[in-house]
Formats: sequence, structure tokens, C-alpha cells
Amino acid sequence: MYVIVGLGNPGDRYAGTKHNIGFITIDYLAEQSGIKLNKTKHKAILGEGTIGGEKVLLVKPQTFMNLSGQSVMDIVNFYKVPSQNLIVIYDDIDLPVGKVRIRPSGSSGTHNGMRNIIYLINNQEFPRIRIGVGKQPDYMDLADYVMTKFNGEEKPLMEDAVKRSAMAVEEIVKSGINIAMNKYNK
Repeated sequence: MYVIVGLGNPGDRYAGTKHNIGFITIDYLAEQSGIKLNKTKHKAILGEGTIGGEKVLLVKPQTFMNLSGQSVMDIVNFYKVPSQNLIVIYDDIDLPVGKVRIRPSGSSGTHNGMRNIIYLINNQEFPRIRIGVGKQPDYMDLADYVMTKFNGEEKPLMEDAVKRSAMAVEEIVKSGINIAMNKYNK
């Protein structure tokens, strides 16, 4: 089984913001795969189904971003998921808008949600898909920037990034992380 986690903040106030691109991707994956996100467990909204012939659990943690690890830790421990079967999707300010970067492991970088996950599961050896949202302008605080919605120029780039990220998830599940990286890290 694969656990696919999209990071974001719960509530209408944060819907459609840069920081919620993980949630947006999970919603898209669910729609494309016919998976209903209809369970609330482990401090998350969950949906069970199959992608690429494998059983998957789609996850949208309902803690706030900086506490995402609480939900992920509960799920990983409950389902006894090996780290290579945990895939986390999240926003990255260090990548240009719409750029998708897949990695088999690594640090949290500047992302507090990932920092909390790595800390609580005591492991950074799991695949992740980073979706670029670009750097904040000099006049803007980082926290304010990631809480903004996508502008007209960014929307088509982000829609494409969400689709490519969903295809990358399917590729990781079907063919492995290396093939997915070769195909989507362009």
C-alpha cells in the first residue's frame, strides 16, 4: 500500500492558496482515480482506492501545516507503511512557479510541514514531490506570500504542475521513483 499525502491548511480561508497546492493535487488525484475523500481519521481526510494497480491511501492532514507530522506519523504507524511507500506532495518557494521536482529523500528545506513530518517519523528517506510556487517579493513576508492565491499568469502553470504531479505519483507507484524522476524532473 502507498500513502500519498498532500500538505495544506484546513478551512476555506486557505483553499486555493500557494501553501495548499498539496491539497489541490490530492483532490485532482482523487477525481482522476475515482477515489472518494470521505473518511476522517488520524487527524486527516482520507480516501482509499487504487492507482496504477496498487492500493493507495490519499491523505489531507487536517492539522495546520506546521503540525502535519502528527497525522502522517499516526497513519505510518497504524498502517505499518514502509518509508519508500510514503509520498508527500507540497509547495516549494525555492522552485519557479509550476516547476515539479521529485526526490527519493532529503531534508525539509525551508518547509515547516515537512520539517515536522521528518521530525515525528524520525526519517527523511521517503519520496516527495515539490511543486514550485516561486519566491516571495522582497516587500512581502513569506507567511503572507504562501497564503496568497495564484494570479492569472500562475494559474495555468499550476494547473499543469498539478496534472504532472498526479502523473508522477502514478509513475512512482507503477514503475518506481527513478523512472518517475527521469520522466518528470525536466
